[in-house]
Amino acid sequence: MVYREEFQLVSNLGIPTFHNVTELAKTTVKNSGIRNGIVVVYSHHTTCCVIIDECAFDMTTTGLETLQADFVDVLEKLIPTFHTDGMYQHPGPKALKFGEEHDEDAITCRNTDAHLRSALVGRSETVVIIDGKLDMGEFGFIYFIDFDQTRARKRTVQIQVIGE
Repeated sequence: MVYREEFQLVSNLGIPTFHNVTELAKTTVKNSGIRNGIVVVYSHHTTCCVIIDECAFDMTTTGLETLQADFVDVLEKLIPTFHTDGMYQHPGPKALKFGEEHDEDAITCRNTDAHLRSALVGRSETVVIIDGKLDMGEFGFIYFIDFDQTRARKRTVQIQVIGE
């Protein structure tokens, strides 16, 4: 049996946005009626990813949990946020023209860092379902992360349950 739901999220401008989607995954599993199988939490957005991590509880002044802020800081060292033209080869003239034709301005096209971070981290997580419950350990939480800081926007997290 296969069951699927999707949910709308709103991401912020100027900072990567972490959405805790653990309860959405649990609710989707419950709604599916599937007792044993897998649940896949994924994003079709190329600047977003999905991870499993623990909740750090403590918050930073940026509004991120401390572990989330550390994650962003590490990625910033590997893949710096796009600040100046020429920093990355993307977007080139064709990509900028394509963006313009799809209601994106030159600023919102400069999200190369978000694309690279998403590609590095991955756009989905799969969790085993045993007796109708997610098997993630005591401290596991599922986070949908939007790395694109160029504007606030609506995003969609998709959750598919497969099993019996």
